[in-house]
Amino acid sequence: MNQFLGLVSLVVHDYDEAIAFFVGKVGFELVEDRFIPEEGKRWVVVQPRGAGHGAQLLLARASTPEQVARIGMQTGGRVAFFLYTDDFWRDHARLSDHGIQFVRGPAEQPYGTVAVFKDLYGNLWDLLQLRTIRSVTS
Repeated sequence: MNQFLGLVSLVVHDYDEAIAFFVGKVGFELVEDRFIPEEGKRWVVVQPRGAGHGAQLLLARASTPEQVARIGMQTGGRVAFFLYTDDFWRDHARLSDHGIQFVRGPAEQPYGTVAVFKDLYGNLWDLLQLRTIRSVTS
């Protein structure tokens, strides 16, 4: 049996501001943005450019006070997402040029080169170039 993680939900305040951040600043591509009238919401999916098999991000607008309270703290302050890259320094420079805030600067670790940045809501992300790229299908 082959399986892979398809979507990961990220609770956001507003669809358009989240799209502007992830597409306009982080450099993701907009995969889908459609209105679901029976639910009064949008289905908004983004993914890193060039992503083949890998998780996509479902931008889910908060619709309850409990969901609003979780925006930016979905993992209690831990790194929530890991953005793998084939060129750490290219992507670090591009994110910095777009005003992305890095809370931990670049560091060489046994597993690769990593830095931690915040998204527009305060969720923490690793930008990570692994020493050895693992195959998604292996």
